Amino acid sequence: MGETVGEAVFATAMTGYQETLTDPSYHRQVVVQTAPHIGNTGVNGEDDESSRIWVAGYVVRDPARLASNWRRSGDLEDRLAAEGVVGISGVDTRALARHLRERGAMRVGVSSVDGDARALRERVLASPQMLGADLSEQVSTSKPYVVQAEGEHRFTVAAVDFGIKRNVARRLAARGVTTHVLPASSSYAEVAAIGADAVFLSPGPGDPATADRAVALARDVLSHRVPLFGICFGSQILGRALGFGTYKLGYGHRGINQPVLDRATGKVEVTSHNHGFAVEAPLDERVDTDYGPVEVSHVCLNDNVVEGLRCRDVPAFTVQYHPEAAAGPHDADYLFDRFVELINA
Repeated sequence: MGETVGEAVFATAMTGYQETLTDPSYHRQVVVQTAPHIGNTGVNGEDDESSRIWVAGYVVRDPARLASNWRRSGDLEDRLAAEGVVGISGVDTRALARHLRERGAMRVGVSSVDGDARALRERVLASPQMLGADLSEQVSTSKPYVVQAEGEHRFTVAAVDFGIKRNVARRLAARGVTTHVLPASSSYAEVAAIGADAVFLSPGPGDPATADRAVALARDVLSHRVPLFGICFGSQILGRALGFGTYKLGYGHRGINQPVLDRATGKVEVTSHNHGFAVEAPLDERVDTDYGPVEVSHVCLNDNVVEGLRCRDVPAFTVQYHPEAAAGPHDADYLFDRFVELINA
């Protein structure tokens, strides 16, 4: 029960709905699940990617009447109600996804408290758009915290939280990295005070064109030649720091089955995505920047969108998809090894 407005987007994942709901990058978005049956494994206390559900609303076709899984500790409907998330079912979500693909992501309203469609439409049109939205500090941690390395400590990484997912620190911890997670507003001085061996720029929601403070931080990191790795929003921040522009995609990439070409190896990876913006950079030539030449390292094979950048003269690279993917796939997990190798170089 209730009412919500946000940007309507569709996610093509067949599994992992709990991870989707708790991904901070979905802040202010109404998520349409194209998989027809949602909720069949319930929810549990282990699979959340943050401390709460972030989606503005949830749209499914057939909610499970009975959840069954040995890890289940509750039902999806109860979890949504407990956190005040407005949802709707009985929707032809695949037809809705086709509509969004043809016309682009758009603002939407879901309401069970007002039957006046015209009045609801006016409230939707009065709501803020995603273009120009500065959201990263709304989802960021308010105070620093530390995730310790597993086993022997090898390196310390400062992770700037623009909407970080828990699996980032877990993947780094498995490689002997202690991660200091810092607020999105952190300065280079605060990063340097940790004595970090490298910097990680996290995923997050909103328009990267608004993130001037984060771009300034990235430029300081590049100037000091500190190893840097960014994911998704973090990739867009590095792109801006290098002098590239960003733009809003028509309907974005969301789901866990997106094909990406790693140009260094020629391998095609099945990858997890959640981004509505992209970096505008030439695919087939190196670009000279203030920090030396830069090239596009990864490309989405569905639409040739830039999915990664690599600097040649400074120790920095990014990808716009999610190697920390939970619930999967794990084709791109090797990128955390690349990060550790960059630190160790």
